[in-house]
Amino acid sequence: MTAPLPSKSLWRIACLCTLRSRRWERCYTIMKLRSDPVYAAVTQELAGSTLPVLDIGCGIGLLAFYLRESGYAAPIVGFDYDPKKIACAQSMVARSDYGGLGFMTGDARQGLPECNGHAVILDILQFFTLAEQTALLSTVAAHVSPGGKLIIRTCLRDDSRRFRITVAGDWLAKLTFWMKGSPVCYPTRELFETVLGGAGLKVRVQPLWGGTPFNNHLIVAERA
Repeated sequence: MTAPLPSKSLWRIACLCTLRSRRWERCYTIMKLRSDPVYAAVTQELAGSTLPVLDIGCGIGLLAFYLRESGYAAPIVGFDYDPKKIACAQSMVARSDYGGLGFMTGDARQGLPECNGHAVILDILQFFTLAEQTALLSTVAAHVSPGGKLIIRTCLRDDSRRFRITVAGDWLAKLTFWMKGSPVCYPTRELFETVLGGAGLKVRVQPLWGGTPFNNHLIVAERA
């Protein structure tokens, strides 16, 4: 597993949230980057690649900044339907010396930006219906180039205590207005194997709990 970034790199990212109105985002950023194992996991999966990355549901762009601090130099396009988060990501880019980063607002159910290479979807599938999940996965698979990967972090639906904690956390995010949508449908392992496998991608699924109580899994679908 790739080691997490050193504290000085995490602070460089967090300090991009320097305006008074962004102070809470700065605190959120440093806490999130220190505690969440997904950033190091995605960095490891992309290590050595020069393909562009499409980050669907990018939020304020933390993955893109993390990848830049890790030395990933290829273009990265962030895409999210919350205009406030995209505005924050854009302002962070403007205060940085990172190049090749672009952020735009849009609804993944209505289409995706023209960016082929790798694709990443972190923590948003539960806000889509099963039909929308199936359609999105099929659409994203077409953006994965030969040698590229679709990397997904999501909670898988099962009867575990971790699953119940994850559902409660998602509803808390909705009630505190961090997430605009409510959880609708949690995907199963079989969904990824059926849809992405049918699109010609080789799929593997592994737990990605880290030190969290959540039922998170990493799904990596690679095109040979």
